[in-house]
Amino acid sequence: MIDWIMVRGARENNLKDLDLDLPKRKLIVLTGPSGSGKSTLAFDTIFAEGQRRYIESLSAYAKQFVEQLKRPDVESITGLCPSLAIQQKKISQNPRSTVATISEVYDYLRLLYSRVGEVIDPNTGEKLSAQSVGQMTDAVLRLGIGARISVLAIVAERKKGAFAKEIEKFVRLGFVRARIDGLDYELQIGQKLDKNKPHDFEIYIDRLVVKPEANLRLQDAIEKALEFGEGRFKIVVHSENDRILAFSRNLTSSDGSFSIPEMTPRLFSFNSPMGACPECKGMGYLGFEEWEASQDFDERVDDGEELAAEENLPCPLCKGSRLRLESRSVFINNLSIDQIHAMSIREALSAIQSFEFRGNQKLVSAKIIEELGNRLRFLEQVGLDYLNLNRMTKTLSGGEEQRVRLATQMGIHLRGVLYVLDEPSIGLHQLDNDRLIAAMKSLRDMGNTVLVVEHDIDTMRAADEIIDLGPGAGIHGGEIIEQATPREMKRGLTAEFLSGKRKIAVPEARRPLSKRWIKIKSAKVHNLKGIDVNIPLGVFVAVAGVSGSGKSSLILEVLAKSLREEKSVNCEELKGAENIDKLIEVSQSPIGRSPRSNPATYIDLFSGIRDLYSKVPLARQRGYGLGRFSFNVKGGRCEACQGAGESKIQMHFLPNVKVTCETCRGRRYNPATLECLYKGKTIHEVLEMSFEEALEFFEAVPYLRSKIQVVYDVGLGYLKLGQAATTLSGGEAQRIKLAKQLAKRQTGKTLYIMDEPTSGLHHVDVEQLLKVCQRLVDQGNSLIVIEHHLDVIKSADYVIDMGPLGGDRGGEIVGFGTPEELVKLSASHTGRFLKSFLSHGRAARARAS
Repeated sequence: MIDWIMVRGARENNLKDLDLDLPKRKLIVLTGPSGSGKSTLAFDTIFAEGQRRYIESLSAYAKQFVEQLKRPDVESITGLCPSLAIQQKKISQNPRSTVATISEVYDYLRLLYSRVGEVIDPNTGEKLSAQSVGQMTDAVLRLGIGARISVLAIVAERKKGAFAKEIEKFVRLGFVRARIDGLDYELQIGQKLDKNKPHDFEIYIDRLVVKPEANLRLQDAIEKALEFGEGRFKIVVHSENDRILAFSRNLTSSDGSFSIPEMTPRLFSFNSPMGACPECKGMGYLGFEEWEASQDFDERVDDGEELAAEENLPCPLCKGSRLRLESRSVFINNLSIDQIHAMSIREALSAIQSFEFRGNQKLVSAKIIEELGNRLRFLEQVGLDYLNLNRMTKTLSGGEEQRVRLATQMGIHLRGVLYVLDEPSIGLHQLDNDRLIAAMKSLRDMGNTVLVVEHDIDTMRAADEIIDLGPGAGIHGGEIIEQATPREMKRGLTAEFLSGKRKIAVPEARRPLSKRWIKIKSAKVHNLKGIDVNIPLGVFVAVAGVSGSGKSSLILEVLAKSLREEKSVNCEELKGAENIDKLIEVSQSPIGRSPRSNPATYIDLFSGIRDLYSKVPLARQRGYGLGRFSFNVKGGRCEACQGAGESKIQMHFLPNVKVTCETCRGRRYNPATLECLYKGKTIHEVLEMSFEEALEFFEAVPYLRSKIQVVYDVGLGYLKLGQAATTLSGGEAQRIKLAKQLAKRQTGKTLYIMDEPTSGLHHVDVEQLLKVCQRLVDQGNSLIVIEHHLDVIKSADYVIDMGPLGGDRGGEIVGFGTPEELVKLSASHTGRFLKSFLSHGRAARARAS
């Protein structure tokens, strides 16, 4: 058995012909400054090659259904295991996807309820049991003499298909009347339904009047209906308002008013027509117009209540549970599946552990309960016990979704796999970090190799081996500085921070608090418990607290929304908004979704560069304007590739290939445009420069240099001016947005809100970011940062600590004040961890002075 993954000649992106050996069945941390090549090595080289080899092993038929991958720029990788990547990129925006579904918890819940659940009639409270044909006949006879009824076999419910064979079969048997999608039809051979639509298809077996002498005829009709309907049928009681009774061989109430189809896992799936609420189709909510149509409008709105037309509102039929009534009428220990689904992970684990079964039920449920408990415990272990199981995946942060998927992999118990993780500690409080590290170690101990891109010091110290890339970013990175155990690390910046020789210094003084404050009264959204909060302005404020404690709810859902909408949102009252002229939220969302978008265009630098090129002598002589130097419009661009610099070639059964444009050779512009030079460089060559190179190149052009300088100041000097926006990480996108704001003229009285800006940053980059943050506040602005990074928290003027824990055990303020005041509060988990950081930071400041 090969005990190493051996990489030779890795040259993808900025990697400089790297050779390295990764030990198998170890926890390996890949670290280094932002842009040094960590993700390129881990994801774009090692994982990408593992995926490519897997796809290559598929048949030609299977390959047509999957995206084909290009071979990474690497000479060879030997000893490579099957590879799985768990990244922070949002994988699913599907509103049907929840924490329970992606973690497989819901699959086991459905299995459990279908095997040992008890059905209770929601109208009478009667416990349902299977009925014989005689009992069903008696129930129909109890309708009374003279009742006019029809017996219908249920052939299909919400099922797609043309049903041509079924129609022909029933016509040949003499059954020519059917009820299809609620309407009556005469059937004919050759008739077809729309195969692309789901249908309700029922066959009329008999029509009769209830009377004693019709007993045998009724029983015969019921037997035929059960045969053709696979154990299910309906009785339509004809009157002014027809009444429908549903019967099933499985579970039916004694009067036939309520029945359950066969108890299979599909009955409990909101993604199946069998289990989904018929009103909202399993979504749990309706759009405003649909919701309004389902309500009595006069009773819908309380006095003074306003509803935005774009809001999604809870489905009135299922009350947001997503499931039909039949699915919600199955119970274990007086809990239905939707009630479990609405619980937090911690509550669900407690509920599952309280389930008691006897006899055969105990045998049937034992393995299911074990697997269900394991998955919930794994979710708890990675610090997600505060999340509700029905929380939509698209509302999770990148770190939360990654940890859900990590917990799922732990539950699968694979062995011999290479797991590649992307900063799993992001968004995690120090309190939860030890549990996450234990989770990664348990993956390793199952016999897997765990490769983690990470900057967290505690994770590095827990690793079996550290690979430090650098020394800098971009063209200054891509080299291995050191590969060693944590104790043996001696060279480079990472080793200095790891050993404690280098620390981020504590500010010499905290800014004094002014009389300008934002005062929020009774904030109540998600888990916020009607709290009152006072936030000082004109200073650097850090909002801290354990994961799920309500930080984002308070700042983004209450403060930011109230300021944007100029009214109190999710709170009783917000005072002090007049002290703020402008609100700027610097998020990690992409700066562009097209490869044509780049950092230079986003910060409005490229228009200045194009203006400069339009003024060079040759451009003036030819009459070229700004448009001539755009690669997005006709004129100066290469028309063969329309300014993209490359062309895509469709390859059947092989990856689509992007090849350099033969006409412009990747330079995007036509020859005439490229003849215009500034300081001997074409505009294409300028776009290929890093911001660090451009800083020197445009030194004599102040209006360009000032914008380039701020990008360099936020630690992105390694990025190319023309780098495709689609290649930027969330952290890089956030810092580009910050640079754009810094480049603008500062008026003061602006409130900046940043959500975890240290994501993806090495300690040396955090140091640089903090300088930028302090500069923003020095210019008279206010800054609120939602953050777990203790170096950021210790650098703030004022800290608001939330908790005490996550989910329903959070949503309160446990402490506030300067970092020095916070460490004195016994209730503050943040304060407890912050104490050592403050003392080390003061020592670092003393050494620096």
